[in-house]
Amino acid sequence: MEGEIGLLHVYTGDGKGKTTAALGMCARAVGHGYRALVVQFMKTGGTYGENFLRLPGLEVVPSGHDCLVFSDKVTQADLDKAAEGLRLAGEAMRSGKYRMVVLDEVSVAIKFRLLDVNDVVSAVNGRAEGVEAVITGRYAPPELLEMADYISEVKAVRHPYEKGLTSRKGVDR
Repeated sequence: MEGEIGLLHVYTGDGKGKTTAALGMCARAVGHGYRALVVQFMKTGGTYGENFLRLPGLEVVPSGHDCLVFSDKVTQADLDKAAEGLRLAGEAMRSGKYRMVVLDEVSVAIKFRLLDVNDVVSAVNGRAEGVEAVITGRYAPPELLEMADYISEVKAVRHPYEKGLTSRKGVDR
């Protein structure tokens, strides 16, 4: 990937589709023979459909507990999982083995104080030449927005949650 440009993409907002957009970018990358890694913050393995994606060249690694969205109780295990996920993502971005590294829901992990925004900024800034970094999640902090090359805000206009319908397996998760 030497000589290739690697940019920073941020998908944020209160609408549905941020992770889906990032996964679509990964599918495009692996379709061209590149490798892609998705590190999922705030998500548990086996709960979300993307954990079951089997595309050659795509790795999906859960690194968190989604139950925090419904609770404000952060445990040491939550902090450790988030730190491990950021370490893994940082190493992957520095290694140059991956054309694309997605830090899925990392903005939410920052909002819940599982990670420090400055550590995420350092990890993204330390990526090898040609590595695309993709940040997803509501609440994208200004520090990440300022350095982004692409910013897409996904806005909820209508959502079934407003009528009491929670996420559905195979559709929303």
